[in-house]
Amino acid sequence: MPHDPASAVTVPIARPAPAGPTTLSGAMRVSLARSGGVTGILVAAAPAVAFVVADAVAGLGWAFAALAVAAPLTFGVQLARRQPLRGALVGLAVAGVCAGIAAFSGEARAFFLLPTLIPAALGVLFLGSVLVRRPVTGTLVNRLVGGPADWRDHPRLLRVYTSSTLAGVALHALNLAARGLAYLADQPAVLAALGVAAVPAFAALAAVTLVAARRTVTETVPA
Repeated sequence: MPHDPASAVTVPIARPAPAGPTTLSGAMRVSLARSGGVTGILVAAAPAVAFVVADAVAGLGWAFAALAVAAPLTFGVQLARRQPLRGALVGLAVAGVCAGIAAFSGEARAFFLLPTLIPAALGVLFLGSVLVRRPVTGTLVNRLVGGPADWRDHPRLLRVYTSSTLAGVALHALNLAARGLAYLADQPAVLAALGVAAVPAFAALAAVTLVAARRTVTETVPA
């Protein structure tokens, strides 16, 4: 529920100024690092890229063969880079489910059906979190910026998280539209590229949220 601007009095956050990135470039580095870094993003995209390239060169059968090699290799590389085991397992499982859908349909583009639908579910989740005044970005980054546990009671901080969550809704909507058009046009290569591009796009949103939230917390610390 929106606040009346006349009554939105900032409540001081009685805690020390938080540590963390204060510039957008620094926050972007943190966000990308938490996404696995540039190398991690490319490694995670390797199975889909291998599938698309093999399909374009030799057909769907070879695409499954390439995926069968690339997915376990990607899993091993992620473990070697000490990325979280759960994330690596999820990536492996998603690749398997996507391959199953493609095999059932007999179309290469069906490999990307699940990733195409995910933005719709996430967009609904983000929007719903705003409607119940528990914006997703606040839940995800508030602790990182040293925000108070009762951040929902601080109007300025709540506005930051609400705005960034609504920006996330817009990003998910754009992602869904772009993926939907590429899927309907039967463009697996474009779908693979959109999957890679989505990661830095949301990392940028997270970076902006980190900086804005940290500055809001700092400015409301009593002198």
